[in-house]
Amino acid sequence: MATNVAMHPAAPAHLPGFITAPGETDPLFVGSVIFLIILVMGLGSLYFWLHSIPERLAHGTGKIQFQLVGVLALLALFTHNNLFWVFALMLALIPIPDFWTPLASMADSLASMVRPRRPPPDDAVDPALQPMLPLEHGTMHEAPHGEATAAEGHKP
Repeated sequence: MATNVAMHPAAPAHLPGFITAPGETDPLFVGSVIFLIILVMGLGSLYFWLHSIPERLAHGTGKIQFQLVGVLALLALFTHNNLFWVFALMLALIPIPDFWTPLASMADSLASMVRPRRPPPDDAVDPALQPMLPLEHGTMHEAPHGEATAAEGHKP
């Protein structure tokens, strides 16, 4: 769209290509705006990608450690305090030993030892497997059915 616009008397005879006539679209401005939008989106993505490094490193760790790293990284993101991010990165890189699993296993074993045992039904007891009671001279004899042995102190 060429218009017959009179040149200003102070304007040089040849104008550079980035200067547009009044009322026309400025391609340099449009290109600059598109470039800046892409640049801001790219830098924002890079910022969030860098901010998620501690969480990605802690992904294979235990649940509690992963959650602590996530909270610290989120605090660093919202408060713009880099110290939280450094702590999250250090916590993600240091493996924390699992103390809970052995303790839970010990507690389960102790609980199973404390549970009272029910005696088997009378028809399920094999007489050949009856406990032996010691005699005075070191020989053994079979305990009568239903009686406790000296070592056990309770009924089978």
